[in-house]
Amino acid sequence: MATQKDYYGVLGINKNATDDEIKKAYKSMAKKYHPDLNKSPDAAEKMKEINAAYDVLKDPEKRARYDQFGDENIGGGAGGWGPGGPGGGFQGRPEDISATACSMTY
Repeated sequence: MATQKDYYGVLGINKNATDDEIKKAYKSMAKKYHPDLNKSPDAAEKMKEINAAYDVLKDPEKRARYDQFGDENIGGGAGGWGPGGPGGGFQGRPEDISATACSMTY
Protein backbone atom coordinates (compact mmCIF):
# COMPACT_ATOMS: atom_id res chain seq x y z
CA MET A 1 0.00 0.00 0.00
CA ALA A 2 1.33 3.42 -0.95
CA THR A 3 1.90 6.01 1.72
CA GLN A 4 -0.62 8.80 2.00
CA LYS A 5 0.57 12.16 0.70
CA ASP A 6 0.00 15.18 2.96
CA TYR A 7 -0.67 17.92 0.43
CA TYR A 8 -1.39 20.45 3.17
CA GLY A 9 1.97 19.66 4.75
CA VAL A 10 3.76 19.95 1.40
CA LEU A 11 2.51 23.52 1.08
CA GLY A 12 2.92 24.26 4.80
CA ILE A 13 -0.73 25.17 5.37
CA ASN A 14 -3.57 23.84 7.50
CA LYS A 15 -6.78 22.14 6.31
CA ASN A 16 -8.79 25.30 6.82
CA ALA A 17 -6.63 27.36 4.45
CA THR A 18 -8.46 29.70 2.11
CA ASP A 19 -7.94 29.74 -1.64
CA ASP A 20 -5.76 32.84 -1.28
CA GLU A 21 -3.64 31.16 1.42
CA ILE A 22 -3.18 28.09 -0.79
CA LYS A 23 -2.11 30.23 -3.73
CA LYS A 24 0.26 32.29 -1.59
CA ALA A 25 1.83 29.17 -0.07
CA TYR A 26 2.25 27.62 -3.52
CA LYS A 27 3.99 30.69 -4.90
CA SER A 28 6.28 30.86 -1.88
CA MET A 29 7.23 27.16 -2.11
CA ALA A 30 7.67 27.38 -5.90
CA LYS A 31 10.12 30.27 -5.50
CA LYS A 32 12.02 28.32 -2.88
CA TYR A 33 12.25 24.97 -4.71
CA HIS A 34 12.06 25.77 -8.44
CA PRO A 35 15.00 23.93 -10.05
CA ASP A 36 16.06 27.07 -11.92
CA LEU A 37 16.54 28.84 -8.59
CA ASN A 38 17.38 26.00 -6.22
CA LYS A 39 20.39 23.95 -7.25
CA SER A 40 19.94 21.16 -4.68
CA PRO A 41 19.66 17.68 -6.24
CA ASP A 42 16.18 17.10 -4.85
CA ALA A 43 14.69 20.45 -5.97
CA ALA A 44 13.01 18.99 -9.08
CA GLU A 45 11.38 16.19 -7.08
CA LYS A 46 10.23 18.64 -4.41
CA MET A 47 8.78 20.88 -7.13
CA LYS A 48 6.77 17.93 -8.48
CA GLU A 49 5.30 17.39 -5.01
CA ILE A 50 4.47 21.10 -4.70
CA ASN A 51 2.77 21.13 -8.09
CA ALA A 52 0.79 17.98 -7.28
CA ALA A 53 -0.37 19.44 -3.97
CA TYR A 54 -1.39 22.72 -5.56
CA ASP A 55 -3.18 20.97 -8.42
CA VAL A 56 -5.40 19.16 -5.91
CA LEU A 57 -5.91 21.89 -3.33
CA LYS A 58 -6.69 24.72 -5.76
CA ASP A 59 -9.61 22.76 -7.27
CA PRO A 60 -12.63 22.64 -4.92
CA GLU A 61 -13.85 19.26 -6.23
CA LYS A 62 -10.42 17.59 -6.05
CA ARG A 63 -9.82 19.11 -2.63
CA ALA A 64 -13.13 17.77 -1.32
CA ARG A 65 -12.32 14.27 -2.63
CA TYR A 66 -8.82 14.47 -1.16
CA ASP A 67 -10.18 15.57 2.22
CA GLN A 68 -12.70 12.72 2.22
CA PHE A 69 -10.81 9.87 0.57
CA GLY A 70 -7.12 10.83 0.53
CA ASP A 71 -4.78 10.98 -2.44
CA GLU A 72 -5.61 7.51 -3.80
CA ASN A 73 -8.99 8.55 -5.23
CA ILE A 74 -8.44 11.98 -6.74
CA GLY A 75 -7.12 10.91 -10.13
CA GLY A 76 -8.86 10.87 -13.47
CA GLY A 77 -11.15 8.21 -14.77
CA ALA A 78 -14.86 8.18 -15.47
CA GLY A 79 -16.58 10.92 -13.57
CA GLY A 80 -13.26 12.14 -12.20
CA TRP A 81 -12.83 9.18 -9.84
CA GLY A 82 -9.72 7.09 -9.92
CA PRO A 83 -9.60 3.30 -10.10
CA GLY A 84 -11.25 1.66 -7.16
CA GLY A 85 -13.05 4.83 -6.13
CA PRO A 86 -16.77 5.44 -6.10
CA GLY A 87 -18.28 4.43 -9.43
CA GLY A 88 -15.87 1.52 -9.80
CA GLY A 89 -14.61 1.18 -13.33
CA PHE A 90 -13.20 -1.65 -15.37
CA GLN A 91 -10.11 -3.05 -13.67
CA GLY A 92 -9.05 -5.71 -16.17
CA ARG A 93 -6.99 -5.87 -19.31
CA PRO A 94 -8.30 -4.42 -22.62
CA GLU A 95 -8.47 -7.89 -24.16
CA ASP A 96 -10.80 -8.99 -21.33
CA ILE A 97 -13.53 -6.60 -22.43
CA SER A 98 -14.68 -8.60 -25.45
CA ALA A 99 -14.33 -11.91 -23.61
CA THR A 100 -16.44 -10.59 -20.74
CA ALA A 101 -19.03 -9.02 -23.02
CA CYS A 102 -19.34 -12.22 -25.11
CA SER A 103 -19.84 -14.42 -22.07
CA MET A 104 -22.67 -12.35 -20.62
CA THR A 105 -26.18 -13.78 -20.78
CA TYR A 106 -29.29 -11.70 -21.04
